[in-house]
Amino acid sequence: MTDYKVRDIGLAKQGQLKIDWAESRMPVLMQLRRKYAKSKPLKGYRIAGCLHVTKETAVLVKTFVAAGAEVAWSGCNPLSTQDDVAAALAADGIPVYAWHGLSSKEYYWCIEQTLRFKPQLTLDDGADLIFTVHSKHPKLAKEVIGAAEETTTGVHRLRAMAADGKLLYPILAVNDQATKWEMDNVHGTGQSALDGVLRATNILFAGSTVVVAGFGHCGKGVAHRARGLGADVIVTEVDPVAALKARMEGFRVMPMMEALPEGDIYITATGCNNVLTSKHFSKMKDGAVLANAGHFNVEVDIPGLEKLAKSSRVIRPNNREFILRGGKRIYLLGEGRLVNLVAAEGHPSSVMDMSFANQLLGMIYLKEHGHELSNDVHLLPQEIDQQVASLKLASMGIVIDKLTHDQIRYISDYAEGT
Repeated sequence: MTDYKVRDIGLAKQGQLKIDWAESRMPVLMQLRRKYAKSKPLKGYRIAGCLHVTKETAVLVKTFVAAGAEVAWSGCNPLSTQDDVAAALAADGIPVYAWHGLSSKEYYWCIEQTLRFKPQLTLDDGADLIFTVHSKHPKLAKEVIGAAEETTTGVHRLRAMAADGKLLYPILAVNDQATKWEMDNVHGTGQSALDGVLRATNILFAGSTVVVAGFGHCGKGVAHRARGLGADVIVTEVDPVAALKARMEGFRVMPMMEALPEGDIYITATGCNNVLTSKHFSKMKDGAVLANAGHFNVEVDIPGLEKLAKSSRVIRPNNREFILRGGKRIYLLGEGRLVNLVAAEGHPSSVMDMSFANQLLGMIYLKEHGHELSNDVHLLPQEIDQQVASLKLASMGIVIDKLTHDQIRYISDYAEGT
């Protein structure tokens, strides 16, 4: 396959500059690229990917190619594709089908184009590619060795499919690697979500009250970064353990209805739908800002907001002002989609370095062991987490201690007592 569909192939040079910058910030993935460019462990294998088309993703795609794979790619969100990066990949001979501002029909058309490739391995962010294979192309699923999933929402969908006995091939929950979600979800989302809010609003966090819905890894990162900028942070939760963690880390915790009179900025990070609805909008302050850091655009009830509004307008890029009956103004960022990717550039390259190193090693692991795995959601071996962490530390010039032989003996000797 040598075809592609992008917004403007003329943007390729600009996109390549972005990719060059990302490569300079991703030392682990670049080291693995140099290693596998020699051994070609993915030679003869076809990979279809459905993941945000950003400069960091482009580094991963080019690393797959260097490792011998044939690759076809689509974006996993209608508004997250960086058109210049997509053009650079297309100009480099990658069959890529992605552009910013896709309709739902175009979005799934792009996924279908990558499946013409008849992939043996797939890589997903949100599980739309995996679900498309299962729902529309079950015969194609017989040729798939396995797939990897990048994000929490996708892993939840896939575990539900597995529990229902619907998975047709094994899935690696790359999202659940410690070097992914403890770094990417916490620090990447925390910084990039606030970056998106700032670009869309130029609002001052210091002195503002930020309401964070959900205290999973992503919500935790958002809450800590907002507090670091001087905001008073309220956390809302449905999980008592997560709520307790938030309180123990110094955040105020209360039901969303109680937070409404105080909130200036609301950031959802739950992976669930209808977190903010009409019953909430009507009680918010005039000027409240709504942003979503969850994968799908269902956390804010946009149809409900539109029904309450007498008018709306785009007041800044990625910032729509809704004027409710009575005159109250509410501002929705990025059409309720991932604010860090719609209004900003997504996670910093240096944190995606670890996530995508896991994806590369996961594809190689699936190639070698996928046929041995059951049709379920699996974790990668802990050794891969250790490898990625060690490579990252080394790239940062950090050396850590090692256990002595005596210490190894001690911690493995169950007979040792007082």
